[in-house]
Amino acid sequence: MKRFTVDVQLDVEVSSAVEKKLMTAAVATLQHQSVSSPATLTLLLTDDDQLRALNQAYRGYDEVTDVLSFEDGSELPEIGLYLGDIAISVAQAQRQADQQGHRLLDELCLLTVHGVLHLLGHDHAEPDEKARMWAAQEEVLSQLGK
Repeated sequence: MKRFTVDVQLDVEVSSAVEKKLMTAAVATLQHQSVSSPATLTLLLTDDDQLRALNQAYRGYDEVTDVLSFEDGSELPEIGLYLGDIAISVAQAQRQADQQGHRLLDELCLLTVHGVLHLLGHDHAEPDEKARMWAAQEEVLSQLGK
C-alpha cells in the first residue's frame, strides 16, 4: 500500500475540511503521477506578504503570486522521499476564485495540484511542457470532481 504524507502548515485560518481536501488533492496528484512511496511534502497556506517575500527572495519578483513550489528530492531514512515545499497565498487564491467565478476551495485544489506537479518536475515555460502539465492538472482535478 502506498503511503504519502502531506504536512499542512497554516499561517492563515482555513477549516479542517479544506485542509483535508487539499491533502486529498496532493495525494491524488502523487498517485496520478505514479510516485513511489513513502513520500512527503509540505503545504503552507499563508498570506500575500509571505508569498511576496518568498517570490522576492527566490525568484527576484517583488510581487504577490498565488503558489510557489520548492523542489527538494532528498531521500530521508525516517520519511523516505522528501519532495519539497509548496506555499499558497489564500488571499490571492480568493481573488482568483472571485475573478473566475468559482469557489475558493476549487482554486486551492487547483493550486495544490499545480504545486505538486512542479515538485515532480513539471513546468510550463515551453508550450509542449505547458500542454503536458495542464493535461495532468485537468485529469487530477477531474478525478477529484473539480
